[in-house]
Amino acid sequence: MDMTRQNDSDNPRLTKGQCLCCGANFAGLSLELNGGRCCESCYLETCKRDTHPSVQAYEGFAEALAAALDLREHETGLHSKRVACHTLVLARCFISKPEHLRQVYWGALLHDVGKIGVPDAVLLKEGPLDEAEWAVMRTHPEEGQRILAPLAGFGEAAQIVLCHEERYDGSGYPAGLRGNEIPLGARLFAVIDTLDAMTSHRPYRRGVDFDTAAREIRRMSGSQFDPLAVEAFMQEETTLKKMVALKCGTAVLP
Repeated sequence: MDMTRQNDSDNPRLTKGQCLCCGANFAGLSLELNGGRCCESCYLETCKRDTHPSVQAYEGFAEALAAALDLREHETGLHSKRVACHTLVLARCFISKPEHLRQVYWGALLHDVGKIGVPDAVLLKEGPLDEAEWAVMRTHPEEGQRILAPLAGFGEAAQIVLCHEERYDGSGYPAGLRGNEIPLGARLFAVIDTLDAMTSHRPYRRGVDFDTAAREIRRMSGSQFDPLAVEAFMQEETTLKKMVALKCGTAVLP
């Protein structure tokens, strides 16, 4: 596989200040980028790259829908956009064509779009789900694929949405796919989704640090995760660690 690294924004330096892109002042961490400082929201925009004007309307719609879903599920900040951009970090280790990278981005961005049909009593339940509630929750990949499939230009993205809960060893759902039966984008997303979940704070627990999450991801290589996806994760660990630090506000500033 092509593991060629990108330049400029792949190795940002964490600092504080004013965003060079949007001009916003921020009290938290920012990224030093191209001689200035950039907030996380604007930095994620740079991570997408290669956005053609002809697809900007699609992209804007997808991002607005993802933001609405985050709001409903009480996710904080830029969850969907973050995991989509982090997935692109891995995808660029394997994919060079912009049109295919866009599909990975959209699939990761809209991975939970099917949850729009899950009742609040299940989706927002604070305690453990019972068997019947899990049966409802497990419908969301197929429902998400059903929503996206009729949309022109979202074919590969819809397959990523359908397969994002599958596991490399076949223990996932909805179809119990294993190995390369799972689309590459979904296999890459699985690593990033776990990274984001483990390093995010929740009302019932605090997130772990990046190194702890990374050890767990490496441990699950070959079972929950595709070994090639984990290899790409390890290759890009420095970049992802800085991006997670920006989200969590845990970086040591220079």
